[in-house]
This record gives sequence, structure tokens and C-alpha cells, in this order.
Amino acid sequence: MEPILPLDSAEVFFDGIFSEPRLRHPEGIAIDASGDIWCGGETGEIYRISADGSGIETVASTGGFILGLAFDHDQNLYACDMRHSAVFRLDARTGDLVHFANGGEGNEMRIPNFPVIDGYRNCLYVSDSHDPKEKGPGVWRFDLESGEGGLWYDRAMTFANGMALSPDKDHLYVAESFAGRVIRIPIDDNGNPQEGEPFVEELERVPDGLAFDTAGNLYIACYEPSRIYRVSPERELHFLIDDPIAHTLCHPTNCAFRGEELFTSNLGRWHITRIEARSEGLVLP
Repeated sequence: MEPILPLDSAEVFFDGIFSEPRLRHPEGIAIDASGDIWCGGETGEIYRISADGSGIETVASTGGFILGLAFDHDQNLYACDMRHSAVFRLDARTGDLVHFANGGEGNEMRIPNFPVIDGYRNCLYVSDSHDPKEKGPGVWRFDLESGEGGLWYDRAMTFANGMALSPDKDHLYVAESFAGRVIRIPIDDNGNPQEGEPFVEELERVPDGLAFDTAGNLYIACYEPSRIYRVSPERELHFLIDDPIAHTLCHPTNCAFRGEELFTSNLGRWHITRIEARSEGLVLP
């Protein structure tokens, strides 16, 4: 299988190896309404990189380890923190950082990994990777206003990781990293989950982050090997881009669109990658 895009379609958008502040192995990535790139660091930093890639600042820090990030419609940034086993909420306009949730119904999340905003239902979904060595539940859901919630999808999963809500809001897609697959969970009219079903299976090694384009294609960033897949709504699997030496794409974890550009964080290095897809006729947000 040949990649759709040549590797030179990707470039280092921001190199943080010697920047001030330094970019410490970004795992999550999100883009705000102004086009600025936000990512997290290995000691709890929440960074903002200017839209043109000319500068970086540390807006806040949890003192933990930041995993997935997501913005709501009011420009609040939700950040999963592995060390604190919690989700934090940052007001991107003021820099105010607060604890948002760590569980409910007498339970607590173990490894909150990735948040997804569901504006239609006014809630936040959070994947819980549970444990790298054993299966466990699952996906949590919290009310965006109160932060109240609990375990939503209680089936055992094999390291639930990146997620994406389908364009029609009817399914939540979840990467099961150590099962090499992506499942989709139907959401009924009352907002309850139905039994998850495999969407794509037998991916090579470790799928991590997920994102949709406007045509309903699903993009899967892989931590290992360093590549991105594209899956059509008909479940046709293609390589989008592949980096066999793991340099420009170096263990990409999460990915996010900004117009016709796809950005990835790279947990294996200190930079953000930008992929230019316009010339290939891809249908992007």
C-alpha cells in the first residue's frame, strides 16, 4: 500500500527543541478559533504556539503530564492529565486553570487520555486507558456546565485512546491502541451508548489519535509506526503519509485540522508537524 501523500508534504511547523520555553514532548494538540496551536508538555505545561509558528508561550501548567486536549465553543480548553488522573479546564482568554473532573458515582478515572466535546448534548466524553497491561472501561461523560458525570461506556477496552465524534453526532469513534483497531459506539436518542462495533481492525501496531474531515473520512495517527491512515466512510483503508525514519513524523499521537492543513503532535521529539494536503484534492474542514 503506497501513501497518498509524499513525505515532503509534511514539514516541521514549530521546532521547540531550543525554544524558550522548550516544547517538552507534546502528546495532545488542539486549535483555537484564531488558528493558534495548543499542545501539552511532559511536566504539565499547556502551550500556545502562534498561528504562523513564530512563537510559543506557556499559558498554564498542571504540574502533571498532559495528554489529550479539546476546545469547547466558548474557547475553554479541556486537558487530560495522566499524573493527576483528572481533566482540567483552562479559560484560554484569561489563563484561569481549574480542576474539572476526575470521576463520579463513587469511581475515579485511572488514565484519562482524550476529551471530546459534544456540543449537541452539552457534554464532554473522556477515554480512560485504564491500564497498559489489562483491559478495562472505558469512556466517561461529564456535563459541560456542572462537571458532573460518570462512567458512560463500561465495556472493557484495550487501552482506549484517541476519540472523535462523527460528523452526524450519532457515533463516538475510539482507538483501542493495543488491539490495533478503532471501534465506533452508537449513541441513541437519549444520549446513551449502544454496544461498540469494530470500524477498522488489524492496524499495524499502535493507533492513537483520531480526526474527521468534512467528507466523513477518518484520520488515524499512529504512535508506532510513524504514519497516518485515512479510512473512508465505506471503511476503505489507505496510508495518508508515512515516515519510515520517524523524523518529520516522530511517534505522532494526536492530530487536528486547520482548514486544509493537518497538524500532529510528536511524542517522540520536540516539534509540531504540519501536513499540506491541498494539492492532493483531499476534502478537509
